[in-house]
Amino acid sequence: MTKTHLVLLHAPSVYDFRKESILYGPVSDVVPSTTVFEMYPIGFTTLAEHLERHGFRVRIVNLAVRMLNDAKFDVDKQIRPLCPDAFGIDLHWLPHAHGALEIAKMVKKHHPHTPVIFGGLSATYYHQELMDYPAVDYVIRGDSTEEPLLQLMRCIVEGNDPHEVPNLTWRDGQGRIQINPLTYSPENLDHILMDYGYVVKAVGRYRDLANFVPFQRWLGYPITAALTCRGCLHNCLTCGGSARAFREFYGRARPAYRAPEALAQDIRNIQRFSKGPIFVLGDIRQAGIDHAERFLKAIEGFDGQLMFEFFGPSSRDFLQKLGQAVPNFVLEISPESHSEEVRHAFGRDYSNQELEDTIGYALEAGCQRLDLFFMIGLPRQTYQTVMETVDYCDHLLRRFNKREDRTPTIHPFISPLAPFLDPGSLAFEEPEAHGYRLFHRSLEEHRQALLSPNWKYVLNYETEWMNRNEIVASTYEAGLSLNSTKARYGLIDRQRAEAVEKRIRKAINLVRQIDDIVTITEERRRSRLLTALKPQVDAANLSTVCDKRELELPLGWLKLNIPQAALLLLSDLIAKAMKGVRRAVNKGV
Repeated sequence: MTKTHLVLLHAPSVYDFRKESILYGPVSDVVPSTTVFEMYPIGFTTLAEHLERHGFRVRIVNLAVRMLNDAKFDVDKQIRPLCPDAFGIDLHWLPHAHGALEIAKMVKKHHPHTPVIFGGLSATYYHQELMDYPAVDYVIRGDSTEEPLLQLMRCIVEGNDPHEVPNLTWRDGQGRIQINPLTYSPENLDHILMDYGYVVKAVGRYRDLANFVPFQRWLGYPITAALTCRGCLHNCLTCGGSARAFREFYGRARPAYRAPEALAQDIRNIQRFSKGPIFVLGDIRQAGIDHAERFLKAIEGFDGQLMFEFFGPSSRDFLQKLGQAVPNFVLEISPESHSEEVRHAFGRDYSNQELEDTIGYALEAGCQRLDLFFMIGLPRQTYQTVMETVDYCDHLLRRFNKREDRTPTIHPFISPLAPFLDPGSLAFEEPEAHGYRLFHRSLEEHRQALLSPNWKYVLNYETEWMNRNEIVASTYEAGLSLNSTKARYGLIDRQRAEAVEKRIRKAINLVRQIDDIVTITEERRRSRLLTALKPQVDAANLSTVCDKRELELPLGWLKLNIPQAALLLLSDLIAKAMKGVRRAVNKGV
């Protein structure tokens, strides 16, 4: 079997969530993954492709999905026989702080001499604290780690010290922590390839589809992503991917963009294998309208479902051009709140009139669906403001959902800012200045918080305007109200609405029960009561304030292009065979 140089492991948020009784709350209701955040980062794909292009074999093992799909899945048994030159573990967003470090410890238990590499934005932020954990050998910092990882892998394979590898924090032979300069931050994304063909070939190479699945329901809903940029122009208050955070902590002074023509080709490459929707990550207008229009020209005639996210209002002219280039486009906008005061305090400076004009222009241009995302836990947001946001959703549905075929176009969602304010964000770095109070700051504090039995205690913040109790209570009340509104306008059927309402009310009751249990001083009794609640807690954790299926676009019965994937596998096998023949000829066999 071909030598594997690097195994990329994706851990669940909490290890082992199958045993812990934790009411996670609606922290993942508006993303494809479940409450254990089993979707591995898009960077796994670009890292693997970059290393494979330079002769290294990479395998992805999605432990979180395997654990979700099989209650008896043995993580030790999966890790023990793996024999790569190094393991890589992502700590991109902080909710993986517990699971990632537990998996690192397990790797070291079975492979004490194999290096463990961490990477991601949260790993970058906490790179020095990560080195306090014996299971971590290297942390690659920054948002573009393809080239530094390649250099590090060469050092590992050749047995050299990585003194010259940029962006690297590491432990030398004497146990001293070395912090190499954060100097690698490419100006553009021309060096990467969003090539999902790597995944198809790797599945065939390792005969292992289960470990490469991006998230639990992906085979039924194969949504993929194309990357427009790394970095951001905006400074949303709670975002760890803001312009300030990138500048201060991740070594990026300005965004790095994907060339419009390359982005269009990425999308066409994805369509070779998947018939599912493709999410274009990042507002395509960030690099300027000329840049965006070059993309529209390059993608013109694409007949698949493309999902775009806009960070602010748009002109009628641009949306008309978008609709002409991509007839099946879907749009996502996150106004965060109906309150212009709250929106401004959060870092989004546009009016409701501009928002509604944009919605109108999008529908005129043929937008197939427009999702609106609102958030709870914002600066200057009160309990009453949250409920007024639901009233505003009613106003938008009444105004805009008037298609002749009666198919709803506007789909509003509301969810809590949970579980954490992002490290590096303005609110995390200067909480008092923005009306926030933090409960956890260090990596270890967040790691321990993730084991709390109720998502209220996991939250690392509250605000001047709402404490944690009010954030939780307003989330559930807003969820009940918006669920009823959606049913009234036909966005969901009566049966689904009743199921969501039942889960919300069950969650409210569980919050009260857990609050009572945690006051019990006798630890054994407290643990026994929490364990007894686990079946109910697990049932209430998924699709709490909305049904996750509300996020999905309608797909045909053929979701994956199996013949094309088979052809790629065959071409890969032929290429390997020819390479073997050439090697034999060169040796004179």
